[in-house]
Amino acid sequence: MAQVQPFPGLLYNVPQADLGQLLAPPYDVIPPAYQDELYARDPRNIVRVILNRTPGEAGYAEAGAAFARWRAEGVLAQDATPALYVLEQRFTAEGLDYERLGVLLRFRAEQAETGVIRPHEHTRAAAKEDRWKVLNATKANFSPIFLMVPDLDQAFAQLLGSARQSDPTLEYTDDGEVLHRLYTVKDAAAIAAYQQLLGLRPAYIADGHHRHATALRYAAEHGPDGAWTLGYFTPMGDRGLVVLPYHRILSSGPSIAEARGLLQPHFATRPLDSLRAAADAAQNSKAGYAFALAEPGGQALLVEAPLEARERLAGKAPSLVALDTYFLHHAVLEPLLGVPAEAVSYVHSLAEAEESVRHGRCRLAVLMRSTPVEQIVAVADARENMPAKSTFFHPKLPSGLVIHPLVV
Repeated sequence: MAQVQPFPGLLYNVPQADLGQLLAPPYDVIPPAYQDELYARDPRNIVRVILNRTPGEAGYAEAGAAFARWRAEGVLAQDATPALYVLEQRFTAEGLDYERLGVLLRFRAEQAETGVIRPHEHTRAAAKEDRWKVLNATKANFSPIFLMVPDLDQAFAQLLGSARQSDPTLEYTDDGEVLHRLYTVKDAAAIAAYQQLLGLRPAYIADGHHRHATALRYAAEHGPDGAWTLGYFTPMGDRGLVVLPYHRILSSGPSIAEARGLLQPHFATRPLDSLRAAADAAQNSKAGYAFALAEPGGQALLVEAPLEARERLAGKAPSLVALDTYFLHHAVLEPLLGVPAEAVSYVHSLAEAEESVRHGRCRLAVLMRSTPVEQIVAVADARENMPAKSTFFHPKLPSGLVIHPLVV
């Protein structure tokens, strides 16, 4: 179903040893302190384009000027012929080693109604406007949209694996100790095989909903050729497709003891003596719904409910009701604990949640389970939208590794 093409990518024309100084994660996972660190590393770091720190319109103009200057100076060099780019990532998560393969290519953004590209998340106007201004200033894509493709027959995985029969074009390790190897595919028969395979399967957006929405807007203004954008396609169901939980940090709410009193009439609760123990218990729970609470001082609480508790959300879409995050926000936080939406913030690492609790910077931390890929697919197939910050795909894809110049 998805329309895909090779393209002549723009890559940094530098020694491989320098790549770690020049590449960056996606813009939306770069906090201000890390942005400053990336700025200080090298004047050619891609952060100056994807997340320029000069305020207002001047920042977008500065981003466009930096990109144009790097092209003119040869800092970035464009491949002579169109290609696909297979990316191998080796990483550790929760103490286990993984590898993930996917292919970077040009694909046509599609409205959700077609069922070709299937989103699962609301987009926010401010974020879309920001990405729109970066796109207009540069006329290029620097961060790929992350998509998952069904692969029950393992045909896609086998096709990706065949790219490793050749030597990698480049290799580097990022700040998170993720090893990246890029393989360039220019063989016409191999490219045709990718086009045929991906052309028969729907693609589910894992990450990059705002960039996809921006591509659709660009197409609306520039015509159908403007819908071509940069994507990363990876097989669904592969062990390396790791989804980490997003934890909730509450600035107001009850104590652990008060929360237990409010929740115990409805759900099973169990006190635990540390945040880590609570997080592990929640992640390993087989209950229909599970999460844990932790407060400054070390007290923690595991909360579990059977799937029958979905009756609290009668009339809501079944694909949403199945989610821990949806159940938490719509059946627990405000209805039972009196926590308003504005008191909720988000962190994707357990270490960040632990730090907030240890230093007393929150009333409670809510520790979540990972959202299974199957639930993400069910929401997308139902054309529903998950609650904010329900998934964190790990590792993120580097920005600036392969840059896609727009067709128009």
